[in-house]
Amino acid sequence: MKVNLKDTFTTQLPADPILENTRRQVENACFSYVTPKQTQKPELLHVSPEMLENVGLSEVDAQSDAFLKVFTGNQVLENTKPFAMCYGGHQFGNWAGQLGDGRAINLFEVEHQNKHWALQLKGAGETPYSRTADGLAVLRSSIREYLCSEAMFHLGVPTTRALSLALSGDQVMRDMLYDGNQAYEKGAIVTRVAPSFLRFGSFQILAARGDVDTLKTLTDYTISSFFSHLGKPSKATYLNFFQEVTTRTLKMIIDWQRVGFVHGVMNTDNMSILGLTIDYGPYGWLEDFDFGWTPNTTDRQHKRYRYGNQPNMGLWNLYQLANALYPLVEDVEPLQAILDAYQSEFDTQSLAMMRKKLGLSKADENDAILFQKLEENLQLTETDMTIFFRSLSHFSFKKPSEGINVVKDAFYNLNEVENGVEQQWETWFKDYAKRLEDENLSVEIRKNQMHSVNPKYVLRNYMAQLAIDDANKGDYKLIDQLFQLLKKPYDEQPENEKWFAKRPEWARHKVGCSMLSCSS
Repeated sequence: MKVNLKDTFTTQLPADPILENTRRQVENACFSYVTPKQTQKPELLHVSPEMLENVGLSEVDAQSDAFLKVFTGNQVLENTKPFAMCYGGHQFGNWAGQLGDGRAINLFEVEHQNKHWALQLKGAGETPYSRTADGLAVLRSSIREYLCSEAMFHLGVPTTRALSLALSGDQVMRDMLYDGNQAYEKGAIVTRVAPSFLRFGSFQILAARGDVDTLKTLTDYTISSFFSHLGKPSKATYLNFFQEVTTRTLKMIIDWQRVGFVHGVMNTDNMSILGLTIDYGPYGWLEDFDFGWTPNTTDRQHKRYRYGNQPNMGLWNLYQLANALYPLVEDVEPLQAILDAYQSEFDTQSLAMMRKKLGLSKADENDAILFQKLEENLQLTETDMTIFFRSLSHFSFKKPSEGINVVKDAFYNLNEVENGVEQQWETWFKDYAKRLEDENLSVEIRKNQMHSVNPKYVLRNYMAQLAIDDANKGDYKLIDQLFQLLKKPYDEQPENEKWFAKRPEWARHKVGCSMLSCSS
């Protein structure tokens, strides 16, 4: 098994001089060398053919003993030195100090077909940043991350990717809901892939410690490696860098809102400097259109990271990054100007996104009102977001009175759509019909446009849980079935119609479907 190694992080950034794998504060360094933990009986469960090709490996490679050993941490590839990254972060709004890769170990970086990739194991053992944890991961969270990161890519959402999913062969003790009920679970390891796993917190920790020299070194490395079009380091370049990070972050969050994805833990250490969705912990998909919903039990009381608040949290996190970069810029006004523009740009992009979801190609001054009324109606009764927007493509402006019938499958209880609720929907469909009539688009063109942005299939929480339940019994077939299904989320796939369905009642309050924690 050979790859084209192209390590930049460890060759261009300062390393922790201490080599012992002990919990400690790591200063004046961006990473610590660490060796993955040997596992008892590793077993490969699934490999992404697309990511194999992207990093320069073949399906023959994936079947080799070397592949299994390297991507479960049982063998270190020749001429590589695994490491864990140092970063800090704000967790639920509070500065937590040093955090770092507590259960992620970076293996190496490769270059293939002019693209750069960093490969990282999640769940391969403790690091200097593991604090009181064991650095391991369990099968349920690993399945969720493996499936979702690839599903998000095919939805067109910026994301880290996944190469492989494997059992470690070890048992891992976990308290799933932090309620004192610990139990052993199957250990697992996911190989994550991205151009870089740098986070906002990578810069924050250095600024917080007053280590401006290392902060400059890291920022210059990041710009030259991933934003080289911005030019050589200077104050102007640092501002342009922050502007681009802001732009990418906003685009990512707009895409989250478009498909109904809720990250669940938008702490600054979980924010990618490249604007990628990173760290799939207690994420979830809107089943019922609810701006106040969060999948994270830890966030149940304050709902800081609820669906409707994700754009605000993106801005809050960018403020923290601006503070971290300030020592390089030493000028508040241009940083503030970039942050101030975020809100207006969100409004503009959000309107554009909603127009696409509704099949509208031209702007109208009353669109914001139309969209607001739609969002209000969607919350009158429990309404499935994915099914509603997908079904709406069949609406005809010539028959506005049939609107409710067109989207009826999206309502969890159709009997609730009566009297005042029914009247509000009928009024909205009349307004929507008039708006469509003004567009003068053919039904087919509008339908295709709507289908291109409104997925038919997403990784609903209950779907992932079904795969987890099967896997815990030793049956891994559903993992592949869902993996294949989610490669074409915008296609009709009539053979998979059973997955185009509302959350079943059994999943309403089931752990793993409606309740998730930060537990691995």
